[in-house]
Amino acid sequence: MVASARPRKLFAILIPVSFVFGAAAASAAPEAPEAPETVIVTYQVKADAEAALARVIAEQWRVARHMNLVRPSPHVVLQGGDKGKRYIVEVLTWRDGSIPDNAPNAITRLWQEMSKYVEPRDGRPGIDFSPVNVLMPTSVKGLPRP
Repeated sequence: MVASARPRKLFAILIPVSFVFGAAAASAAPEAPEAPETVIVTYQVKADAEAALARVIAEQWRVARHMNLVRPSPHVVLQGGDKGKRYIVEVLTWRDGSIPDNAPNAITRLWQEMSKYVEPRDGRPGIDFSPVNVLMPTSVKGLPRP
C-alpha cells in the first residue's frame, strides 16, 4: 500500500501544476477579434474650451488611425449648442469592440486630457459613449431609396 501512495501524491501535485500551466497557455493564446463597434461620443464642453477639446479629439483620431484602432469611416465630428451650452458629437467605428475597454496608454492619456475640457450636464457624464448601429436609407423601412 505504501508503494501506491507515492504515485497518488505525485499525481496530486502534477494535476494542479498542469492546470496552472494550461490556464496560462490558454490565456496567452490570441483571442478572436470582436466585431467592429460604432459609437456616438457626446462631449459636454466647458465654457471657452471648445477649441482645445477639438484639438485633442483630432489628435485622438490621428493616433487611433495610426495604431489601426478605428475604421476610417464612418467618422464625423459635429458641433452644436443648446441653451447656451456647447457640445461636440463624434461618430466613429472601433476596429474591434473590445478596444475601448482595453485602450492603449496613448489613447487613455488623450481621454484624460479631454476630461479637463468637459463637464457633466443634465445627468449625463462629460464624455458619453453610446454604441449604435449604422443604418443605410435602403435598410430602414419607409425611407425613400436613392
